[in-house]
Amino acid sequence: MTVLADTVAALRIARDTWRARQDEALDVASFPSRNAIATIVDMLAAALYPRRLGRFRGVAGDEEDGFVAAKLIAAFAELEREIAAELGYWQKEARADFPADQAITIVRLFGAALGEVRALVDGDVEAAFLADPAARSVDEILLCYPGAIAGLHHRLAHQLHILGAPIVARLISELANERTGIDIHPGATIGRQFFIDHGTGVVIGETAIIGDRVRLYQHVTLGARSPLGATDRRTGTALARHPVVEDDVVIYAGATILGRISIGARSVIGGNVWLLTDVPADSVIVQPEARRLPTSAGITLRHELESA
Repeated sequence: MTVLADTVAALRIARDTWRARQDEALDVASFPSRNAIATIVDMLAAALYPRRLGRFRGVAGDEEDGFVAAKLIAAFAELEREIAAELGYWQKEARADFPADQAITIVRLFGAALGEVRALVDGDVEAAFLADPAARSVDEILLCYPGAIAGLHHRLAHQLHILGAPIVARLISELANERTGIDIHPGATIGRQFFIDHGTGVVIGETAIIGDRVRLYQHVTLGARSPLGATDRRTGTALARHPVVEDDVVIYAGATILGRISIGARSVIGGNVWLLTDVPADSVIVQPEARRLPTSAGITLRHELESA
């Protein structure tokens, strides 16, 4: 029991030290629930795609509408509670009290945007189907492709982010990261027909702007050059520090693009490129082409050493 008592005491000291360093303790007891957000996303996905993601097997029309309505009613009720929890968390930092119906208002505006969210996800799925010869159907893409799964999460999260629920939005984006290995900040602005092929290791920062018909491959980073000065302390808004990628750009695996630079329309960025400057439209940026060197170039193979 002495070990347990010592451990409890050490953890209390750690808690007190942490809390003493904070200017104002936020109400962490009302922080949104990760598990609840996961349930909400599943219900919203079912409402967006009742047959493919909701497993609806009834007759199309009124019966299907009833299924969608039931999913939305349940999702909106849970979402309102989680947004209210987030508002409670932020209340100490707010200059004035939030309106009593603020959470309800955010949910209503979010609901009004779901038709556009569905259209955007449809466009992303179609872009993947057209770009990937391995895809056998659009249903396969929606159900299986990491890029489509991450895209659906981002389309939902982005709406909540711009409506004033950044923690709930971030939880949605982190669920996508867990499921796919793709990390898209909910603040990123992404155009139509967006396709991430393979996807693992893709990182897209908060202030990135991506145009229409852009395609990324695995391990692409659209990042910032430095985390310092990331937020305007006067307004609390994020400063533009991530790339702008214009329409019809293709970025191949492993490319790292940093800072508020622009990649011009229709450009191609090759694999493993490290990029810190603007790229004009219709450019092709690549690493030097790999070539085989003769052993006379000073490179000795292991089997040659062993046989010597």
